[in-house]
Amino acid sequence: MGCNLRCLWCSNPELIDGTAQILYHGERCVRCGACAALSRGTIRAGSGGCEIDRKRCVNLAECAAACSYEAYETIGRSVSSPDLAQALLGDKVFFDRSGGGVTFSGGEPALQAEFVAETAALLRSAGTRVALDTAGAVVWEALETAAAKADIILYDLKTFDEKPHLACTGISNERILENAERLAGGGRKLCVRLILAPGYNDGGDLTKRLRFVKSLGRAVVQTDILPLHRLGAGKYRALGIPDPLEGVPECPADAAAAAAGEAERMGLKVTIGG
Repeated sequence: MGCNLRCLWCSNPELIDGTAQILYHGERCVRCGACAALSRGTIRAGSGGCEIDRKRCVNLAECAAACSYEAYETIGRSVSSPDLAQALLGDKVFFDRSGGGVTFSGGEPALQAEFVAETAALLRSAGTRVALDTAGAVVWEALETAAAKADIILYDLKTFDEKPHLACTGISNERILENAERLAGGGRKLCVRLILAPGYNDGGDLTKRLRFVKSLGRAVVQTDILPLHRLGAGKYRALGIPDPLEGVPECPADAAAAAAGEAERMGLKVTIGG
């Protein structure tokens, strides 16, 4: 999908670039040396696993394909809207039974707005519900297109104040707040999702985000408090890139409960974890 934010707490770093990524899982590696033999000296197999010089390795896909032990995993591929819809509808019996459907997430799905809209239209025509999970950091026309066939929009608000938003995501949140207001004003159904990362966006910033959610009125059907977790840490290792929050603890349960309590006192319907 790709993403135009660089959130410190991103749990899907393999989706940021928007191209296929190759992960290396050292726990599966048997040190056979097959990948290293093809790597032209850019992969070294040692007792602790393979060391991959990703900047110099120009044939990593070929090296990964030589592994017989699934130590390498390729994430991402090109697919057409009809093919994706057909594959997703293979699980329609489960959607119908559970009352669920398909969520377009990422990364940022609105960066591929036309593709999302086309696929969502095919799913809706087959009777499958659709949700769009977005950070809203795109031009309005792209967001409007991506959301056109969505039954509900899961809208992420990282911070309220611009300075911490810049520090935590690398971009301004002015457009994000404006787009939230436009969606709500247009009668779209919103589930607003608030990540809670103590030391980054709790305290006063959380209160401001909750007040903003409240200002969106009846368009907001649910508010999700998402406690910071570290489930994506292994992906950074598998990609061979630094983890921005390495060593930072997860959000304590009592902090999440306190945030949920604050939301409830404002009259918001709230969950912890979504």
